Amino acid sequence: MGLDFTAIDFETANGFRGSPCAVGLSKVRGGVIVEEASWLMRPPENHDAFDYHNVRIHGIRPEQVAHQPRFGELFPEIGAFIGDDVLAAHNAAFDLGVIRSGLEVSGLPGPAYDYVCTVMLSRRCYSLVSNSLPFAAEEAGVPLVNHHDAAEDARACAGILIDIAARNRANSVAELYLSLGLSIPQQQAFDPTRDALSKATLTALAALNGTAQGRPFRSGWPDEGENPAPNPDAEPGNPLYGQTVVFTGQLGIPRPEAKTRSAEMGARPESRVTARTSVLVVGDGFDARDLRSGRLTGKAKRVLELHDRGQPIEVLSEGEFLQMVGGAPGAHIHLAQQSFPAATLSS
Repeated sequence: MGLDFTAIDFETANGFRGSPCAVGLSKVRGGVIVEEASWLMRPPENHDAFDYHNVRIHGIRPEQVAHQPRFGELFPEIGAFIGDDVLAAHNAAFDLGVIRSGLEVSGLPGPAYDYVCTVMLSRRCYSLVSNSLPFAAEEAGVPLVNHHDAAEDARACAGILIDIAARNRANSVAELYLSLGLSIPQQQAFDPTRDALSKATLTALAALNGTAQGRPFRSGWPDEGENPAPNPDAEPGNPLYGQTVVFTGQLGIPRPEAKTRSAEMGARPESRVTARTSVLVVGDGFDARDLRSGRLTGKAKRVLELHDRGQPIEVLSEGEFLQMVGGAPGAHIHLAQQSFPAATLSS
């Protein structure tokens, strides 16, 4: 067996995972990228509104995809390119969720995929203050020039996995996971006509039908709320599983809700940065690049100090956090009205 896999990256039109507007794929054989593909597409019908914040990040506008096939029409080509490969993605829960939700709202079944998450692998194999794609790609020697271009992001993801396999002297994805004491996760095959819909899809459909409860952005000092216990039945493959999470800055969702959603993923939310903290989520439109520009809250500065002292701790933007907890379908409507720059975006 060689180091064979396909890396994938989606960009979405809005805060719902099932609104893909672009995809990039890089096929790797023997540790070398041998083929690439990318498509623009219209998101599924009724989920194709473009949110300002997503457009601001990836630059794709509705007129650019107006005459493209919808995701459901295009997926046979995407699936044919992937074939039976293991899928690699930077925050795989998001990209696999795009496939699932996009097909669910298109009324189409989806195949099973073995997959790996390069965020998880970056955490285990690198020592970075942020495991966002630009930081991990730079560490892997494949720096990003045009982040949020789906083709380039998929290429960077492939480069990260190739580098991590080389550092661990692994000749295949299976060998890499075995050396790290991990099992390769799988997204099961599904058929929306008979199987239960995913939580992200159910929430989006509730918002579409006007039955979801909107939560507009509110200014003022954030209410910390309680710190719920981690969900013992959470999926270990989620990047937040087993992490101790602290929030800082104004989030687009209430902080108590953010804590609840992190706990559902198996994280332990806390209210201040301590020696236990492993993840800090920063609101106020923070981007990972702000770590270099110095636009940080007091908690974020404390995290940098602890990281410099050797504590395994990292910083996430709210957008990255929302990807990990399933996105915020419908919430982007309220955020857009408040001109708050947090949105569920591709990695």
